[in-house]
Amino acid sequence: MDHARLTSVMRRLALDAGDRIMEVYDGPDFAVRLKGDASPVTEADEAADAIISAGLRAAFPDVPLITEEQAASHALRARTFLIVDPLDGTKEFVQRRGDFTVNIAYVEEGAPRRGVVYAPARRRMFYSLPDGTSVEETGALDKDRPGETRRLAVSRPDNAALMVVASKSHRDQATDDYIANYAVRDLTSAGSSLKFCLVATGEADLYPRLGRTMEWDTAAGDAVLRGAGGMVVRFDDHSPLDYGKPGWENPFFIALSPGVELSR
Repeated sequence: MDHARLTSVMRRLALDAGDRIMEVYDGPDFAVRLKGDASPVTEADEAADAIISAGLRAAFPDVPLITEEQAASHALRARTFLIVDPLDGTKEFVQRRGDFTVNIAYVEEGAPRRGVVYAPARRRMFYSLPDGTSVEETGALDKDRPGETRRLAVSRPDNAALMVVASKSHRDQATDDYIANYAVRDLTSAGSSLKFCLVATGEADLYPRLGRTMEWDTAAGDAVLRGAGGMVVRFDDHSPLDYGKPGWENPFFIALSPGVELSR
């Protein structure tokens, strides 16, 4: 894989998709329908998926592509692939709360190596550089010329005063019970894959997810977090979360800064 080209292509496609998403978001009421798994989908999801898929297939025709919105891709089996969630946080989008993201990732031999997470309503963009480190781009987010970036690095956690981020739309009692095992200084709620990015920037130390997610929900944020020195582990045995699993479904997981003393 040409990682310099990959970074450039993913960044541009995320911005293109974000523009289309915001056209729908800022427009009049839009239709929402339910998919077979009862999750919501809008024209913004589908339009963003079309933009990203066309761009990735043109740029990397030999790399398998899995996307949330293309059911046929879900039957693929691969350990190295591109994976896309064109609009993560559709519930946040529908309620116009802003915490939704465009997610594109490259997985190699089961590990998310590169990714981009773009929150168009927040104008925050996080991505992997060709060397695998992660940055947040600041400034105008010009499509043709990347702006200044700041290197991301996870926090040095204080286990007597942890900063925790949890899901805004999927918070439940099991999650609250788990968080209660820690000495928490600050608890923030956020939507979509932004939670991974908050750990990557050092704005949070710990993000537990005790609920159903799919690999397209997590791969890009996982790649950004890994590039910032963080990790994502399975909830059950604390082994690294891997990708390319049958059905693309994740187990419960914990995203964290190294140094957090995990509860069992």
